[in-house]
Amino acid sequence: MGSEVYNLIRTVWLIRHAESISNVNLVTTHPALSGLTLLGEAQSRMLAGAFVERPDEIVVSSYVRAGETAVPTINRFAPIPVAEWPVHEFTYLAPARYAGTTGADRAPYARDYWQRNDPTYKDGGEGESFADLLERVWDFVARLQQYPAPFLAVFSHGMFLRAFFWVMLVNVTEATPETMRGYDRFLQSVWMPNAAICKVKFAPDGVFFSGFVTNHLSQPAC
Repeated sequence: MGSEVYNLIRTVWLIRHAESISNVNLVTTHPALSGLTLLGEAQSRMLAGAFVERPDEIVVSSYVRAGETAVPTINRFAPIPVAEWPVHEFTYLAPARYAGTTGADRAPYARDYWQRNDPTYKDGGEGESFADLLERVWDFVARLQQYPAPFLAVFSHGMFLRAFFWVMLVNVTEATPETMRGYDRFLQSVWMPNAAICKVKFAPDGVFFSGFVTNHLSQPAC
């Protein structure tokens, strides 16, 4: 990341959405429309209670589950600026595959996608390619570099956030079969739980990650 970011942002909380219906293998209609389960709703309230200071702004993805996760935090600090950034989930399967299916139903298509290992491939002509994902991650980096306030909370998704962590760790800039395979290995070895927080500190001597914080999930929901 450019050194200018250190003078603009001190802290970013990267938050995976709370438990959704797709996480528990229930039938879905569209990748963007999966809402939270009852447990997910409770987790979203616990997330709101995890903040010890007011964010300067809240960022949400366009997907329903991330927006619903952010609602208790938005309500707690209202009025507060809320922005929608392209930090939605890596949706590598065509949206049509989600209609009336569960994750188990989609598993064979997911295996085919990763075995193909083609960074430009778009499943069904409408799925997101790995190259598209990498472009979105670097767009996110650029937005962070340009953001002027000290504390930003971002409600996003597991695969997208792990792509960000991976890019920051290995500085991947090109979508190739080799880098796509590296991202796949990273996904298999690093898990981010629902409603987990990664607190990222930007300082003159580097970028520091907290690990995935989940202790707020053991607290009573607000």
